[in-house]
Amino acid sequence: MSEPLTLIDRLWSTHEIARREDGAALLWVDRHYVHEGSFHAFSQMKARGRQVAEPGLTFGVSDHYVPTRGRDRAIANPEIAAMVSNFESNATQSHIGLFGLRDPRQGIVHVVGPEQGLTLPGLLIVCGDSHTSTHGAFGAYAFGIGASEVAHVLMTQTLWQKKPKRMRITVDGHTTVGVAAKDIALTIIARVGADGAQGHAIEFAGRAITALSMEGRMTLCNMSIEAGGRCGMIAPDANTFAYLKGRPYAPKDAAFDRAVAAWSALASDPDAAFDREVTLDAAAIVPVVTWGTTPDDALPIDANVPDPARETDPARAAYIREALDYMGIAPGKKLSDITIDRVFIGSCTNSRIEDLRAAAAVLAGRTSKVPGLVSPGSSTVKRQAEQEGLHRIFRAAGLEWADSGCSMCVGINGDLVPPGERCASTTNRNFRGRQGPGARTHLMSPAMVAAAAVNGHLSDVRPLLAGRKL
Repeated sequence: MSEPLTLIDRLWSTHEIARREDGAALLWVDRHYVHEGSFHAFSQMKARGRQVAEPGLTFGVSDHYVPTRGRDRAIANPEIAAMVSNFESNATQSHIGLFGLRDPRQGIVHVVGPEQGLTLPGLLIVCGDSHTSTHGAFGAYAFGIGASEVAHVLMTQTLWQKKPKRMRITVDGHTTVGVAAKDIALTIIARVGADGAQGHAIEFAGRAITALSMEGRMTLCNMSIEAGGRCGMIAPDANTFAYLKGRPYAPKDAAFDRAVAAWSALASDPDAAFDREVTLDAAAIVPVVTWGTTPDDALPIDANVPDPARETDPARAAYIREALDYMGIAPGKKLSDITIDRVFIGSCTNSRIEDLRAAAAVLAGRTSKVPGLVSPGSSTVKRQAEQEGLHRIFRAAGLEWADSGCSMCVGINGDLVPPGERCASTTNRNFRGRQGPGARTHLMSPAMVAAAAVNGHLSDVRPLLAGRKL
């Protein structure tokens, strides 16, 4: 009898082509996403006189450096203009599909792939971006790769990898009102630590996980690498299949039914063994915000930031002291007393239609006390949000409604948090300078960002949801 398999085992075994003596395996890549920052890989490929091995399995998306304002004009920054133009030329020359700057389907790669039906259960998906783990929400094995690996995939449609350990994080029970997938993710990261899942592929399970929408599952898998995981994944189910049905690149008609039958087998065996198990109670999770300079510096909104004077570990005390100094926060300060300077709603973590609806539900009829930017995850999401009138809610609240792109998440395309300013953000990282030199970032859910905007300080969203349609 065969050994019980985890979902990770199943996906690995169906993609392994060969194995070296050192244990590394050559894996077949089903989808390769590239963006305008992938120019180094194209240059490496050309220098070797090679071509893209499988153009039909490679898709380009302009997202990282593109401007989110003034799409009707030429890109003002000559370096970014050249990068975008070079990317379009590489895509054309290599005969790969391109969701370019002015394509009506353009958006952030980790939003575009799923909404176009390119991301499917059972696939191995790579991209030169660490948050490729997002696609694991569909039961795919998806992870980010470096520039030299991008070049290798372009030229061979394969990749050498060592199999990660297996980790299951079970969140059982039911979440309460006001708790979103971002709160679950930050709670997990705070629990296991920023490197607690290092070397592991994470499978998320439990009733609270299966209850999440596909948007929520993508948020959770997106954040899995912030716990040090190689990737995150969730077994596909009826919610997955319903989301994919009718998507442009998804199988159609009878082919879709056959695909669903195959996808339904993508699950861990009941008695499959994991190298590490972590269990959380969903009912105990509350709205969370970060206070420091890594995503595991996360606490419930009603908590106080740590005081290094109370820390017995000297190294930990030194870290807390340095993080609080950078963030400009007094030791022991109540989180809800921390004022903010601006807000950002966007990024591959929280910019889908569900995220925008959650923020709009809080902001409707209210005014933001600080400036802010809302950048939808794709041009498709933007059109849908405008059809629903969400953009009018954001503008009436005093926030700017922009186009789609990585935007203020990475702070490299003109959307910056000024030095010393504090931003309540739906992004995935609060590293020093992530949103701009000297920027201070607090991570939280879209609804929590909206609450911070309304009150001008970090706030519990739950009182603001009373009587609101969610």
